[in-house]
Amino acid sequence: MRLYHGSPEEDFVPRFGLGNDEHDYGRGFYTTAIPELAREWAVGMQNSADGWLHAYDVDLEGLKIFDFTEVGVLAWIAELMKHRKADDSPVYVRDVTKFIARYGVDISGYDVVRGWRADASYFFIAQLFVRNQLDVTALDAMLRLGDLGIQYFFQSEASFARLKEDESAKERVQAAEYRGKYDERDRAAREKMNRIAYDQALNPIIRTFSSLLGEILQ
Repeated sequence: MRLYHGSPEEDFVPRFGLGNDEHDYGRGFYTTAIPELAREWAVGMQNSADGWLHAYDVDLEGLKIFDFTEVGVLAWIAELMKHRKADDSPVYVRDVTKFIARYGVDISGYDVVRGWRADASYFFIAQLFVRNQLDVTALDAMLRLGDLGIQYFFQSEASFARLKEDESAKERVQAAEYRGKYDERDRAAREKMNRIAYDQALNPIIRTFSSLLGEILQ
C-alpha cells in the first residue's frame, strides 16, 4: 500500500530507534494513507515554515499488525495514557496505572499498529473522557466520525525495512495554504464532537472514566 508522512524536513529519512516516547503509541514512525492529511500534518504544528510530503510504498505481507479500531476505544485510550498525560487531576494521576492495567493491551510484539491519531481534536476526546464528560458510547461515536484520524505506526526493525520512499512523489507543502486547512479540520471536528457531547441520548454520562475505575477498584 502507499502511505504518506508529513515532515518539516525535505531530506527526511525514517530510522528505526528514533522518535519520541511521548507520541501516541511511543517511539516509531507515523504515517497515513491520506496524502491531504499528511500535507496538513507537515505544517500543522508550525507557525510559518513550509513542510514536505513524503510517499512510501510498503509491502505489509508477513508483518504482525495490530488494529486498535478492532479492539475498542478503551484500549486506545489506555495506550495514549501510557505515553501522554491526559489530565492533572489527583484522581487521574493516582489511578491511571490501574486503568491501563485493566484496559491496556501490549503492542510491543507487533511490527505495525493501525489506529486513531491523537492530534488536537482527537486528544480533546481523551481529555473529555478522563474528566468524566463523556460516556463510553459517546467516546466510540466520536472516534468513528470518519477515518481521517487513522494512522499506521511502524515500530519494528522489520517494518522499517519495508518502507520504500518514492522520491518522485515528494512535494513541498505550502504553509500558507495547509496551516489553515489543518486548523479548519480541527475546528470542524470539535464542532461535531461537541454536538455528540451535548446530546443526552448519545452521551448519557453513565459509564465514564471514574465509574470504570470504580469497577476496577471494587
